[in-house]
Amino acid sequence: MRKKFGLLWLLPFFLFSCSSVQLEKTLNTEEKEFLSHVRYIITREERKAFLRLPSSEHKAFIEEFWKKRDPDPETEENEYKDEFFKRIEEAKHLFGGASGWLQDRGRIYVLFGPPNQREVYPRGIGFYDSPSEIWYYGFYRLFFIDRNWSGNYQLESRSAQLLAQINVAHMGLNYQTRTEKRRVVFDFDLEIQKNAEEKNLCRIKVPYKNLWFSAEGDKLQTALEVTLTVFDSEAQKVWEKKQTYPISLSEEELLEGLAEKDYLIEIKLPLQSGTYQLEALLKEMTDESQVVKKIKLIITPIASWRSE
Repeated sequence: MRKKFGLLWLLPFFLFSCSSVQLEKTLNTEEKEFLSHVRYIITREERKAFLRLPSSEHKAFIEEFWKKRDPDPETEENEYKDEFFKRIEEAKHLFGGASGWLQDRGRIYVLFGPPNQREVYPRGIGFYDSPSEIWYYGFYRLFFIDRNWSGNYQLESRSAQLLAQINVAHMGLNYQTRTEKRRVVFDFDLEIQKNAEEKNLCRIKVPYKNLWFSAEGDKLQTALEVTLTVFDSEAQKVWEKKQTYPISLSEEELLEGLAEKDYLIEIKLPLQSGTYQLEALLKEMTDESQVVKKIKLIITPIASWRSE
């Protein structure tokens, strides 16, 4: 009897699931795109109501859906909607193209926006680990791991359990609905090269379009604080350098193509042959966004090197 009761209890959910599939097949392209885009924010009740409405009422439903989420109905713009679709486009750019926003990093980015801090480990945190990322939202840390080395970073199970706590915290629904001033997540490229003197050179490239400037007279200004730390194979610190790089330019320089270029920083690494891990911490001083990246280095006694 208990087994039969369980099946009967599940029957309404099974029937609704089947009917949902059938109802979705009757939607036009615009209606299907709407359901696809709002998959992270639409409630189960809203989805059910939308599918059961006649096609003639779908347009009104969509308008009401976004209107309910408009933080300032007195203005013509819907800041929530604009920010939501902007984050989708940014997630596509950041996390692997058209499907980037559908992966775990894209989903979190769309829902919560850029993290307060992002640590990137393209070769893993340890020497034999998988590529990983750590995102900080306030005191909360989310771990993403690319176990298959495919570029698809999956949210670690313990981090998934934190999402409910993040929603309850001040960066829950209020965090999701407020408009972020940052256009994209702060990021940079890190590589090691040899210069003309056969010295190891750390090259850091930061896209100008990722920077957030403050207006000072007729100039746009910010500064990058760079901290490089080198550890040996025993995780002991062997070298560190910290320096601030002020950036000042005009709006005309950005409009004339500088926004599509990179700000380049080059720092010599005074290292002997051996195996190391280089940690690069970049902090943008205008809004204090920061990113940490780590790479492994193997420096040979001959004029050759490689990074992993």
